[in-house]
Amino acid sequence: MPKRLPFFSLSCLGIAWLLSAASSHADVKMPAIFGNHMVLQQDIKIPVWGIADPGEAVTVKLGDKAAKTKAGPDGKWRVDLDKTATTSTPLTLTVTGKNTLKFEDVLVGDVWVCSGQSNMEFGLNGDNRAPKPQPTNDPQLRLFRVIHKVALEPEKDFVKGTPWATCVESERWWKVGGEWKVCDPKDPSMGSISGVGYFFGAELRKTFNKPIGLIGSHWGGTSAEWWISESAVQKNVDKDPGFKEMLDKLAVFKANYAKMVEDYPKQMEVYQAESKKWEEEVGVTWNPLKKAWDEAVKKAREGGQPDPKYPAPSRPQPKLPIDPQFIRETSTLYNGMIAPLMPYAIKGVIWYQGENNHGKSAQYRTLFPLLISDWREKWGQGDFPFLFVQLANFVYRYQPAEPYQKNDDWAGLREAQTQALSLPNTGMAVTIDIGGGTDVHPKDKYDVGWRLAQAAKKVAYGMDVVYSGPTYDAMRIEGNKIRLSFKNVGGGLIFSAAPWDARGKIEEPTELKGFAIAGEDQKFVWAKAQIEGNEVVVSSDQVPNPQAVRYGWFNVTEGWATCNLYNKELLPAVPFRTDAW
Repeated sequence: MPKRLPFFSLSCLGIAWLLSAASSHADVKMPAIFGNHMVLQQDIKIPVWGIADPGEAVTVKLGDKAAKTKAGPDGKWRVDLDKTATTSTPLTLTVTGKNTLKFEDVLVGDVWVCSGQSNMEFGLNGDNRAPKPQPTNDPQLRLFRVIHKVALEPEKDFVKGTPWATCVESERWWKVGGEWKVCDPKDPSMGSISGVGYFFGAELRKTFNKPIGLIGSHWGGTSAEWWISESAVQKNVDKDPGFKEMLDKLAVFKANYAKMVEDYPKQMEVYQAESKKWEEEVGVTWNPLKKAWDEAVKKAREGGQPDPKYPAPSRPQPKLPIDPQFIRETSTLYNGMIAPLMPYAIKGVIWYQGENNHGKSAQYRTLFPLLISDWREKWGQGDFPFLFVQLANFVYRYQPAEPYQKNDDWAGLREAQTQALSLPNTGMAVTIDIGGGTDVHPKDKYDVGWRLAQAAKKVAYGMDVVYSGPTYDAMRIEGNKIRLSFKNVGGGLIFSAAPWDARGKIEEPTELKGFAIAGEDQKFVWAKAQIEGNEVVVSSDQVPNPQAVRYGWFNVTEGWATCNLYNKELLPAVPFRTDAW
């Protein structure tokens, strides 16, 4: 178990940051997001802030732009530099009070926040697409990774990262970061940079040839509510009964946290002693059985078969006590990993999350738009572009032979994500065709980043490009068939193979799949589907009087469930249903 700083030292950093300046009676100080090699946002006012002695005069200069202010009674100060055009020529940001801070090699371009859970967090080393796209040396692409941090209240600054060379390898996934990096494949810490974020940024660099800054603030296995401010949940508590439950759990969490921190070291001592005894008495014979079972599971899932029976040990293993730093509740990641970014000027956000909220799609229909609106309100930069990834195909065990009948789980969550497109300046990258089957972490991060970049070109940059796959528009019943029309058909509808398959050679399809049809009994069966111009005609001999069609309404794509409807720009169709059953 990696050792982490005591929670009280983390959650109080924002307070310590203020008190340190108050006690020094000299130094101007600034949060860690300001540093050498940073990228500042072009064409909008640039907030620069920090702390100093109360009443201390502070001057900020960037190129030919300058601003002056005085620290308030609490020592806080902020200036908003005038808009600056993009520049690839390095500038120096100088902040002068009783002391002078200089940040060198500063570029002005577009800054994007990359957030969400593990599929956003997976580093470049986690992209196993073959042939694997290789990152290139690009001094105009800059990267910042926010260190994992739980906090009870909104923080003012981040945890300082640990240098790659001095960090234990098993801890690099969460300890390395906290400073701006120039994109250089020779830098070993590049492996911890978001793969999706990198490929997104690289495509923007290729298209616009301007500096791009990527701020990665992500944490695997996290729920959307953990990334929303407490005040936003409180204001919207009447919109979902689960919101009150979230706030109640948070209140208990806050009340008990000090005791949890105090008890954790003692619990670890007991656990380590019990674990040693268990290994000597049980593990010596059970561990080989577990290893063999793992291999059998891998083979079964690759063949689409159920998992073999689990070889339970003669008595359960001792339960590892939870490090309080790994306990995340509503708003705690917003407090520790998003609030410290504000009000750093940004172009927009890319988001890849939802796996942790699957099974609660009805709540996500309210929760996810709330997150988007909350961040926009707190950042104070209007309705900046917010682009997100729809969940990929995935199944825990194996795909049933019949079409998926439920309205929840992953299919319902994808629908909730699609509905968030009703908010202004949003875009979605569909990944129903590049999931990993029984692997919740699709290895193809390149296509995810590229598709997000297509959405950015349209939503954020106003380019006249096809940025989405076919999107269901309307249906009409024609006897024993249903005819579907679509938006975003681009150059026309086609069926095609996925861009990459983790399981082997990609075979070009011979027919359109992924559609299911039902009559008034609401029982869906696999359907025949044909493209006719920019429409799709769906039917089945088993359903003489069809009423509804679903496409991609399942967890994983296998056999008849394979989703292969695209436009000619090779962007996949958005999963949908025509019914409201």
